[in-house]
Amino acid sequence: MAIVIFFTGHWFSSLFFQTFFLHRYSAHQMFKMNKFWERFFHVFTFISQGSSYLNARGYAILHRLHHLHSDTSNDPHSPSHFKSVFGMMWRTKKIYSDLTNNRMKVKKSLLINIPNWHRLESIADNWITRIAWGTFYVLFYILFTPSWWFLLLLPIHFLMGPIHGAIVNWCGHKYGYRNFKNIKDKSKNTLPFDFLTLGELFQNNHHRFPNRLNFGVRKWEFDPIYPIIRLFDKLSIIQIVKEKKNYLVNRVKTLNSSSK
Repeated sequence: MAIVIFFTGHWFSSLFFQTFFLHRYSAHQMFKMNKFWERFFHVFTFISQGSSYLNARGYAILHRLHHLHSDTSNDPHSPSHFKSVFGMMWRTKKIYSDLTNNRMKVKKSLLINIPNWHRLESIADNWITRIAWGTFYVLFYILFTPSWWFLLLLPIHFLMGPIHGAIVNWCGHKYGYRNFKNIKDKSKNTLPFDFLTLGELFQNNHHRFPNRLNFGVRKWEFDPIYPIIRLFDKLSIIQIVKEKKNYLVNRVKTLNSSSK
C-alpha cells in the first residue's frame, strides 16, 4: 500500500506542478503571481519532480517553440518526424539541454516573462542532486516494497517529467479526435475525460486556444486544473490574466515578424 500511495502521489504531484507552474505559468503566463508564490511553486516543482526536474527557462522556451512550429521540422517534439517516441524524446532532450546551457540562440521574443531563480536551478538541475533523489526512491522501495517486481516502477520515478512529456506530445499529436480541424498541425484530444494527465491531453483544444484557462471545450471535457486555477485566483494566490490581453503565441509571432 505504501508503494501505491508513493507512486500515485509522485505521478500526480509531479504532473500538477508541470502543468500548473511550468506549462500554464512559465510558458504561457495565463496568470500572474507575486515573487513569494512564484518561489513557492518553483520550490515545489523541484520537490515533486525530483530527479527528473525540468528547468523553468528551458521548458518555457521549448514549449513556445513547439507552438510556433507545431508539427513542422522545427518543432522540438513532433511525432510526425520520428518512428518512435524514444527518437522524439531524445531530440527533445538535446534541444532542452542546449537551451538550459545557453548553447542555443533564440529570439528575444521567446524570453518574455520567464521565471528565473538561478540559485535553485544550480541545485535542482545538478547531477549530484538527481542521483540523491534517485537514491531516495530506491531506498524507499527497498524499505516498503511487498514484492521485488514493484522495483520495475523505479525507472518511472527517475524520469517522471520526461515521461509525462512523452505521453502528452506523442499521444496528443497521434491519437484521438479533433474539435478544431481548421488548424494546420496534427494535434488531437486523446481522452474525453483527461484525469491521467490533468488536462494536458486536450492538445487540439490547447493548440487552437493556447492561452485558454480551461483546456476542455465541450461540456463533457473536464480539465481538473481549471477549477484549481479559479480557486487560487479567488484566494489571491494568483491573478488571472484576461485571455484577450495575454495571447502569448500571437504576440510572439508579431514580434518575430516585425524583427525580420
